[in-house]
Amino acid sequence: MRHTPDYVFDDVEGIRALVRENPWGTIVSFVPGAGLVASHYPLLLEEDADGIVLVSHVGRPDERLHELGAHEVMVIVYGPQGYVSPSWYDTSPAVPTWNFAVAHLHGTPEILSDDENLRVLDRLVAHFESPLPEPYLMHQTLENTAYAERIVHGTVGFRLRVDRFEAKEKMSQDKPAEVVDRVIAALGEPGPYENPQLAARMARVHGRETRA
Repeated sequence: MRHTPDYVFDDVEGIRALVRENPWGTIVSFVPGAGLVASHYPLLLEEDADGIVLVSHVGRPDERLHELGAHEVMVIVYGPQGYVSPSWYDTSPAVPTWNFAVAHLHGTPEILSDDENLRVLDRLVAHFESPLPEPYLMHQTLENTAYAERIVHGTVGFRLRVDRFEAKEKMSQDKPAEVVDRVIAALGEPGPYENPQLAARMARVHGRETRA
């Protein structure tokens, strides 16, 4: 993270929304003797908790690689991001840039019991299956339940209470309104840099009508 005041994103509720909308994170640890270790897993918010609290799991042996629970980790969560061409600005001079939303979340994981890990896995499956017309739930059948209870031992669940975070959201806030509108429009057009998710995020940040 670039340590400047530009584009600082320090709203806790905004960070919670970023995680909610982009529930995939990179877990980074510094392990003495091993160096940096990174893994990638889905994340859920504990919605009824104060602040930012994440729950997830890692597959064995990642918990040993990270020494999970023994020290602080950083979880990186990305929102929409993408290239912005200066040709869209219709102004000169101009240079290429990249718009993005990203958060670095720091804390020491709490290891979950097998029973609580199973409940978190159940929540993860339900969360991602619920939009489907016929959700495939973990406890849909007795056979599913028995299988889930067997495979839970191959994972280690954790809860991460975020002690501190650094986040930035760069959405062309330094550009005039007419340039912002041109960038949003260009991101919505077919082409190599079509990016409707980034266009929608920019529109929301700038108070424009949300574009899908």
